[in-house]
Amino acid sequence: MSIRRTSSGAPELRSVMGPQRILLPVSPLFITISLATACMLNLLPWGQWIGVPDFVALVLVFWNVHHPRKVGIGIAFFLGILMDVNDASVLGEHALSYTLLSYAAISLHKRLLWFSVPAQALHVLPLFIAAQLITTVIRLLLGATFPGFWIFLESVIQAVLWPLVTFLLLAPQRRAIDKDETRPI
Repeated sequence: MSIRRTSSGAPELRSVMGPQRILLPVSPLFITISLATACMLNLLPWGQWIGVPDFVALVLVFWNVHHPRKVGIGIAFFLGILMDVNDASVLGEHALSYTLLSYAAISLHKRLLWFSVPAQALHVLPLFIAAQLITTVIRLLLGATFPGFWIFLESVIQAVLWPLVTFLLLAPQRRAIDKDETRPI
């Protein structure tokens, strides 16, 4: 990582991936709204279709990676219980899955932020697969039939949606493109 001066004399932070932008602080209200929106998307009746992503897991991992001190394992557990009640599944199935997913995302958050967004998508794919595998194993232990390997298409779609979710959820934090010489940063 190096700092170099632009043509206007302003410092520019450079890393292996190229220039990075300084982001504004995230609003707790925006985090709450994004998690509530993800919950509402999971509540829609398309949840039984094959390949529909788990929006709560996707947004939860995003906030765990980008702001692990604001969205932690406790919130993941609460959202998991909420999704268990919604799906009328075994109480704790999604809670266990989301807490382990959240723990893994928080553990990897410093490393993930060094990669480009498409590379981040490849790194979170195993996390999504592992979380879905946990839920599937719990259901199999309780006597359900194996739904087939098509069920893991959901994790692949979540990884494909990662760049879009990153763009949408970081948009309010981006600074203005136009340079103002009187602005301190």
